[in-house]
Amino acid sequence: MSIVVKDLVKFYGKQCAVDHASFEAGSGEIVGFIGPNGAGKSTVMKIICGYLSATSGSVSVGGFDVKRQPMEVKRNIGYLPEHNPLYPDMFVKEYLAFAAGLYRLGSSAKQKISEIVEATGLGNEQHKKIGVLSKGYRQRVGLAQALIHDPAVLILDEPTTGLDPNQIIEIRTLISELGKSKTVLLSTHIMQEVEAVCRRAIIINKSVIVANASVSDLVKEHDKSLEDVFHELTQ
Repeated sequence: MSIVVKDLVKFYGKQCAVDHASFEAGSGEIVGFIGPNGAGKSTVMKIICGYLSATSGSVSVGGFDVKRQPMEVKRNIGYLPEHNPLYPDMFVKEYLAFAAGLYRLGSSAKQKISEIVEATGLGNEQHKKIGVLSKGYRQRVGLAQALIHDPAVLILDEPTTGLDPNQIIEIRTLISELGKSKTVLLSTHIMQEVEAVCRRAIIINKSVIVANASVSDLVKEHDKSLEDVFHELTQ
């Protein structure tokens, strides 16, 4: 399995943000990770990426332990956080070259940047400063940096935030294509997005995972739409 989370616990002071969470996600699988605001989604994602340390439990990515082998994990993971951190004074292509340098892509960087610019629809924006881009295009730049080193695992936290309907379709199509060969953990508040691109859904509520099943099984078991299932399990 590309992502293995076992008995994960995270406390902020006395507040429990993640309560004994366990799940797995394999290669070629797009998994929707959904829950209300404050349920613990972003905390779990940050722990998987190595940005936060767990209170207890374990996480591995591609067979590497997040706590003991953080650099190996980061080489195998691409992360788009909910609040996309970018350098507004950098040009798009300059920023992607900077990201490629961080991953030490060397002589392959130029070709990789060209491929990612094309894949994320940034061709007409690549010579503009990030600060003048629309929110949708800034989101594309964030997705491009997550993909620049061709990671085996993608962690995407609200990847279509701020996109118009046409851009949402384009990014969903790209995620679906990436999910054929990579492990994708996708957090979103849009149930139609989960239904459109995810094979499986993990629902977390008040720090506890309350469902982990295929989207079709969840809908069939509850005899409701995924959105209604979500509301039922997160009341």
